[in-house]
Amino acid sequence: MKSDLEQTRGQLVQREEEQQQVEQRVQQEAAQTLDHQYVLPWVQNAEQEQEFAAHLTAIRRHLHRNPELSGEEKETTAAIRSWLDEEGVHLADEYKLRTGLVAEVGQGNGPVVALRADIDALPIQEETRLEFASQIAGRMHACGHDAHTAILIGAARLLKQRESSLPGKVRFIFQPSEEKATGARQVIQSGALANVQAIFGLHNKPDLRVGTVGIREGALMAAADGFVVKVQGVGTHAAVPEAGIDPIVVASHIVIALQAIVSRNVGAQESAVLSVTKLNSGTAWNVIPEEAILDGTVRTFDEKVRARIRERFNQVVSGVAAAYGTTATVRWIQGPPAVVNDESLVLDAEQVVRELGLNHVRPLPSPAGEDFSFYQKEVPGLFLFLGTSGPHEWHHPGFDVDEQALPIGAHLLAGLAERALKRLQA
Repeated sequence: MKSDLEQTRGQLVQREEEQQQVEQRVQQEAAQTLDHQYVLPWVQNAEQEQEFAAHLTAIRRHLHRNPELSGEEKETTAAIRSWLDEEGVHLADEYKLRTGLVAEVGQGNGPVVALRADIDALPIQEETRLEFASQIAGRMHACGHDAHTAILIGAARLLKQRESSLPGKVRFIFQPSEEKATGARQVIQSGALANVQAIFGLHNKPDLRVGTVGIREGALMAAADGFVVKVQGVGTHAAVPEAGIDPIVVASHIVIALQAIVSRNVGAQESAVLSVTKLNSGTAWNVIPEEAILDGTVRTFDEKVRARIRERFNQVVSGVAAAYGTTATVRWIQGPPAVVNDESLVLDAEQVVRELGLNHVRPLPSPAGEDFSFYQKEVPGLFLFLGTSGPHEWHHPGFDVDEQALPIGAHLLAGLAERALKRLQA
């Protein structure tokens, strides 16, 4: 009879093999897209499209040179305002945001749909050596929000040009503070989702090629929660540990015990990640300290699994601490819920992608978090992955996107908004 450890190892190996098979299928499908210059199938006026692409590239590069962190996006907001004003797009200043802004195109009393892009950068030192690399030390658009912003400005231009034929309004949300998961809630509190019947957003995906769109019904990205555990010890000289309670030993056993939550309380058909990423304790080599503090994160795709893990987490921490004759407190940092896509909007997106002549795949859910999910708690929403043929994953100091994806993303968002308005009007 196999031991628990052998069974767990076998399950992990099987899951890893299944995941690799799915990833291989995704890459094979994506490989159907051209390796080099991507030709937009719908382009009728090549000169205009080249100008459009060059305009979006210039916007993206300006933003890339001048990154601003969450909550500090004042110059970014001013630049967006200027670009939209040049396009004649109405600025909806009634929705008060300290940074970020809302704009609209359309007319009449028809339905309202929203398109969203995030605008903030990260506290990362850029290492790309690009000609347009960040000019601010320690700050970088390492998640592609500069590209997202340029794409949404492009969608605004396209929809402004077709404004007279829109059977409703499109609201453009340039959202701050996504990296701190606070921006979406600020937008909601401003009232910018009033009357919105559907919302769309996208995120660049470095491992998908330009011309490929990742579309998935249900959970696409994970709920992202954090935790801080403080273990109370009793300090003493390291030579006489029996005179105290060593919080480092207790914390170490808590770390090990927490790993069993996923392997023993999450079903084989479910998914979760629990990672302890920091453990701090002690100030001297010969002193047993008074406390130990450990931090980490939990990622889940289902609300029931999320609640179950939180409950077991508290039980494990308090139980292990009690077994060593002490106590531990848990501070749970609830982040954004999972990004869960509306199935009817998925069908619309697949149709739009086909009409644009793009390739689409069904990607694996990403354990990364995204506060777009807060919008989906309010209205039906769809979040997509846009292939960008990137050299590195998100948040890497060498991160970059293939700028050929910018006009593709703009046409994609504009097409989604138009199709949604027509369906809602009908």
